[in-house]
Formats: sequence, C-alpha cells, structure tokens
Amino acid sequence: MSAIEQEVSRRKRRFSEEFKRDAVRLVAEERYSFKAAATAVGVSDQTLRAWYAKLVPPPPPCGENASFEELKAENVRLRKQLKRAELEREILKKATAYFAKESL
Repeated sequence: MSAIEQEVSRRKRRFSEEFKRDAVRLVAEERYSFKAAATAVGVSDQTLRAWYAKLVPPPPPCGENASFEELKAENVRLRKQLKRAELEREILKKATAYFAKESL
C-alpha cells in the first residue's frame, strides 16, 4: 500500500467512544506526550488533541486557598483560552463580512 493510500484509508476510519477515551487516558493519566500517544494508537496528533479537548473537562477554578503556583497555572490556562476565543471571534467577523459581501 502506498503512502497516499494509507493516508486516505486513515482518514476514513471511525473510532468508538471507548477507543477515544482510552487514547485520551494515555495523555491525561499516563502522562504520555500527545505525539507518543497518537503514535501508539495510530492516529494523528491533531486528532488526539481534538479528542482530548472534547473528552477532558477543564480543571476547576482555583479556590480562595490556592497556592501561587496554582494561580499562576490557572492564569496561563485562561490567557490561552482568551487568546483562542479572540482568534475565533476575529475569524467569525471576517467570515461574516465576506458572506455579507457575497450576498450583495
């Protein structure tokens, strides 16, 4: 099978929810890197990251008694989340303007 045929067959595969949870568990609980876990289960890094984002709930907010390190980690996580939301908003604005122009 050529590399192109393998890539096409890889794109058509469907995975059960149990398989996805097991793959995500490698990253979340077993501390595998995304690349190592993706290679181990035979999917792309992007696919595994998407499953991870969907299946792993975000950590709960820090409480009043949080340590400085916990607050710092939460701040980093929230900044990333904000940056992504701002980027998504900009993409939606551009798409809306594009389609509004197209409909005229």
